[in-house]
Amino acid sequence: MSDQPQPTILAVDGNSLLHRSFHAQASSMYRTPDGAQGWAVRGLLSQLAVAAERVCADVVVVGFDDRGNSRRKRRWPHYKAQRPPKPESLERQLDLAVEVLRELGVVVVVPEGLEADDVLASVAAQAPAHGARTVVATSDRDSFALIGEHTKMLRILNGGVDASPLLDPERLAMVTGVRPEQYNDLAALRGDASDNLPGVHGFGAKTAVKLLQALDTAEAAFADVAAGGERCAAAIGRGRARHLQAPEAEERWRHNREVMAMVPDAFALTGLDAGRLPLDEDAVRATYSRFELHVPGAIRALTLREPTRTVTEPGSAPSWQDPRWKPTLPRPKLGPLPKLIPATSGPAYVQEALF
Repeated sequence: MSDQPQPTILAVDGNSLLHRSFHAQASSMYRTPDGAQGWAVRGLLSQLAVAAERVCADVVVVGFDDRGNSRRKRRWPHYKAQRPPKPESLERQLDLAVEVLRELGVVVVVPEGLEADDVLASVAAQAPAHGARTVVATSDRDSFALIGEHTKMLRILNGGVDASPLLDPERLAMVTGVRPEQYNDLAALRGDASDNLPGVHGFGAKTAVKLLQALDTAEAAFADVAAGGERCAAAIGRGRARHLQAPEAEERWRHNREVMAMVPDAFALTGLDAGRLPLDEDAVRATYSRFELHVPGAIRALTLREPTRTVTEPGSAPSWQDPRWKPTLPRPKLGPLPKLIPATSGPAYVQEALF
């Protein structure tokens, strides 16, 4: 048995981190020295370096949505139909992010007809065959379903990577009340307004959690309802259990499950060489300098060593003279848990922010 630790793949939802940075840093209206709008890309690059250092990443993969094509929308035309068009400045920065990250040297995947979370699902599904484990970094709660023995989730919340919890199966159960393999049922019962997917009438997250804690799966709940619904009534009350008897209830749940299902083969993970750290120092220096970010910190995070030379631009101070520089302390392997709020009934703990 090898004494070598499992390599860790950091699989990043590029759309998620870029969107958060676009809104969080919009007031800066930052442009690169060559005039390109870049505040969202700047925020993404900053958070990428922090995330790679925090989880001790060996390989970095970043996924983006295919904006020109959507399998889900072709099959379900109302999918995300309520969302307004993306601002032109965001569209431009999405294109710029793909270009910049490829120049940096990480793996960038834009799967045809699919989305960033399908890339995360593909990495999580295929990593064990390469002897690797995965940390998915996203604010998208759909990725709760990916958590497992070989996969953790860095759930990006307000405050950035440092303020975000790192979830494993036990922590997910503590903060949501369900196991990872139950999460798709919870989401399908509850629905997802952001994707224009109504849930089963009468079901929010807390009711769905109570039902799944008692009956384990939605399939079992609908079978119980067909047999009289006594177990469902005991779990969530007879009034709410009656909602499951409506002809459209099971159809709505199955429809949502199908739409929400992530694709585990959006791309082929053929090995761990591409996107492997340490990245090339010159590429890191050029990328982070272009966006006027803290170059020594990025070099330490992404090349796994201290800068080996000074900044060469005329009139620039040496990297080690940057007033923001300070030695990096080892980061903990596990991040902080959010505050746990006891549920109003039942044994579970429900953290509203994570729903």
